[in-house]
Amino acid sequence: MRVLVVIPVYNHAATLRAVAEAALREGHPVLVVDDGSTDGSLEAVAGLELHRLRGARNRGKGHALLAAAAWAERHGFDALLTLDADGQHDPSDCGALLAAARQLPSDCGALLAAARQFPSDCGALLAAAPAAWPAIIVGARIMAPDRTPRASRFGRAFSNFWVRLECGQRPEDTQSGFRLYPVAFLRSRRFFTRRYTFEIEVLVRAAWAGLPLRSVPVSVYYPPGAARISHFHQVWDNLRLTGLHTALIVRSLLPWPHRRLLPAPPRPVGARARLRSARVQLGQLASEHNSPGELAVAVGSGIFLGALPIMPFGLVTICYVHQKLHLNKLAGALASNLSIFPFVPFLCMETGHLLLYHHLWTAFNRTTLLYQLHHRLWEWLIGALLIGPPLGAAGALLTYLGLRAGSRAGAGDSDQGPDG
Repeated sequence: MRVLVVIPVYNHAATLRAVAEAALREGHPVLVVDDGSTDGSLEAVAGLELHRLRGARNRGKGHALLAAAAWAERHGFDALLTLDADGQHDPSDCGALLAAARQLPSDCGALLAAARQFPSDCGALLAAAPAAWPAIIVGARIMAPDRTPRASRFGRAFSNFWVRLECGQRPEDTQSGFRLYPVAFLRSRRFFTRRYTFEIEVLVRAAWAGLPLRSVPVSVYYPPGAARISHFHQVWDNLRLTGLHTALIVRSLLPWPHRRLLPAPPRPVGARARLRSARVQLGQLASEHNSPGELAVAVGSGIFLGALPIMPFGLVTICYVHQKLHLNKLAGALASNLSIFPFVPFLCMETGHLLLYHHLWTAFNRTTLLYQLHHRLWEWLIGALLIGPPLGAAGALLTYLGLRAGSRAGAGDSDQGPDG
């Protein structure tokens, strides 16, 4: 496996040279991609034996990484090992990411053998096999609470949650820029984002394509106070993240499949094998995605969907949405019963009627219940869109608090032991 260490840089002249020197000591070729810096960042690495790319203007970290992938492909590299130029990552951790990549072939040998015969564009991706398994390895930053900004810890947890919904995999640090990418994957896919959001999109699209996402713990350093250099814009980058997650959630819900680079695991053959698989799936149905946060979201979405006028397709819709968003289907289906007919639907109809006609619906007769049914459904929908979200949020909050309280109580009992 030919590995190219890539350091994207934008106005990090103060820290770039130390990062590049440490990366060179790891023994791999290094490429510095200057994304239109205005502080002379490339001059900071003058005299070092490394490769350089220079962008005429700032176009975003994603654009810099894709330019590096194109350069790597032209020069025969199989993988990019990316790290930030601000000194946050320790290049000596590069070996941990490479070691994880070398261990993957033995863990996934059967899938690797099937992938070699898979009739798709994965041939280039497997060119280096078995020296490297086609996967993305993420350096998960060890964030000690006393040495890590609270905003960074919250941002990582928030991003991890949405990525789990969108692709079902559980990378531990979706915002880390310390990663090992297969060059062929970056060159075989189209990405819509080019800035900070690119590192989120690439993980989700890799999972959709069938690539494993693996995490390796790595150290992280946050300089104190004003010494830390960050180009994250609180307004524009958060708006970009919101737009990206909205687009990925919508794509997750659409019924057509994703184009895969690697095949899905084979289905069981034979009646006995299918029966055994059905028992396993029933067990998974009850235990899947069962962390307090995931169950809370499943309950909240089940309550909201149960409030909508989608009978008799409510259960099918709930199972479909929860399957696509990788939520616990059983919890969602059970929670939808809290929006029980006729109480919640009646409340929704009254709310919708009040909004449309500025008075409550009080004429309960054959005409209003049967001949004006289409009006009642319209009022039900309007009211459900207003009442459903707070009902779902309340159910999710109570579920989360109850599960957390139960887990703390269980932990306390186990600490006391049988005599406690």
